[in-house]
Amino acid sequence: MSDFVSDFWAYYVGVAVIVSILACAWLLWIVSRKSPKPTTWDEVKAAGDGSGTTGHIWDEDLQELNNPLPRWWAWLFIITILFSFAYLVIYPGVGSYAGSAGWSTQKAYEAEKQAADAATAPLYAKFASLSTEQLAASGDAMAIGERLFMNNCAQCHGSDARGSKGFPNLADKDWLYGGTPEKIHESIAKGRRGTMPAMGAAVGSADDVVNLANYVLSLSKSGNDSAKAAMGRDSFAPCAACHGPEGRGNEAVGAPNLTDNIWLHGFGADNIISAINKGHASNMPAHEGKLTAAQISILTAYVGQLSNPVVTTASAAPAK
Repeated sequence: MSDFVSDFWAYYVGVAVIVSILACAWLLWIVSRKSPKPTTWDEVKAAGDGSGTTGHIWDEDLQELNNPLPRWWAWLFIITILFSFAYLVIYPGVGSYAGSAGWSTQKAYEAEKQAADAATAPLYAKFASLSTEQLAASGDAMAIGERLFMNNCAQCHGSDARGSKGFPNLADKDWLYGGTPEKIHESIAKGRRGTMPAMGAAVGSADDVVNLANYVLSLSKSGNDSAKAAMGRDSFAPCAACHGPEGRGNEAVGAPNLTDNIWLHGFGADNIISAINKGHASNMPAHEGKLTAAQISILTAYVGQLSNPVVTTASAAPAK
């Protein structure tokens, strides 16, 4: 895949664009030449040899004359070719050449975003000095927060914020990185990158992995084979580095609490065995830069109140 970001492709695209335009010009020159053959039906009929036609016949006697393009039409094509060369000088279009105007989709997006932020700044100004708790209690702020959530978060967490397999439920009181306003704000602004490495080789044989899966199930008092769970206890040692010796998780690294009955990546021995053998990787993108500081503050309050009627540091949900 690294070949697709090499300089070769920039040259390939550039050559393809230039050759295509020149080929169009050549084709235009070919079809625009004056034909020495008859150019009217009367002349074609008088010649009697079919000269001056394309040679194609439809419906037994319908023939197409082989005349050059009208001059006005040919000039329109010439103008489009000249326009294409001017466009490629000013704007990007030939490989990696950026164009003399310096225009790019990224710059256009940033300019439009700045204009939109400036236009909505007065709307957010009245919320700038409010705390998370005050924002959560404001109907206007939460109406804005809902729209921000639908536009930026619902794609992964769902419109009801209850998530799905691999995407956390934001409406319960279970938090991977902590449920305080500060932690929620940090998650939204900076993003999160969670990784569980494949641990199958560290655990041992396939039987050892099955035993460990049963031990993990036993931590939450879920259905398990008690004999296998007992044999899997010692195999949990590599997992304790992140999940803790009792399996209660670690919000510093986003390690889930294995003693509750909430399963982010699916419940059951098969899902746990797959997680041990293959690991998991998840990424929540950072919204800092995409959203303004005021928008992130309102979104923090909105997400927090989904599981806490009043979001306060003291009453925040326990970390998962």
